[in-house]
Amino acid sequence: MYADLLDLLVALDRIPQDPRYHPEGDALYHSLQVFQHARRESRDPALVAAALLHDVGKALRAGDHAVEGADLLEGLVAPRVVWLVRHHLDLLHSPGATRRHLRGTVKLHDLELLRRWDLAGRSPRASVCSPEEAVTHLTLDPAALGPDADETPHGKDPSSR
Repeated sequence: MYADLLDLLVALDRIPQDPRYHPEGDALYHSLQVFQHARRESRDPALVAAALLHDVGKALRAGDHAVEGADLLEGLVAPRVVWLVRHHLDLLHSPGATRRHLRGTVKLHDLELLRRWDLAGRSPRASVCSPEEAVTHLTLDPAALGPDADETPHGKDPSSR
């Protein structure tokens, strides 16, 4: 699992992003910044995993990177992480509909955090950890990747039923 996740992450190295929205540079540097924001602010391993892996679909350069990334992660990480990756752009593309549909759920709270970290991970001068350190962080906590990742720190997300 470590090697598979590392391969997906390292594939983002030198993947260009539109400098109007991503002045920080390539998709790997951005993903590591988003991961570090999440790691500092959250104790939820699945949410931190989603922050690190949210853009892995950009390496394919085809279609919707959120959907592509979620498809790549199926079977490697918990369903909650896959769902967060698949929907991480919902608040950008359809903020009103997303908020109405998910009102009062942990999923909405998680998407709001992920969106905030995604926006914050755009510094051209940020200091980041290595991809190996980031993936090691995920794999050291089985709650980030296993079936327990569908549990939030406050219990089962009622919106997932």
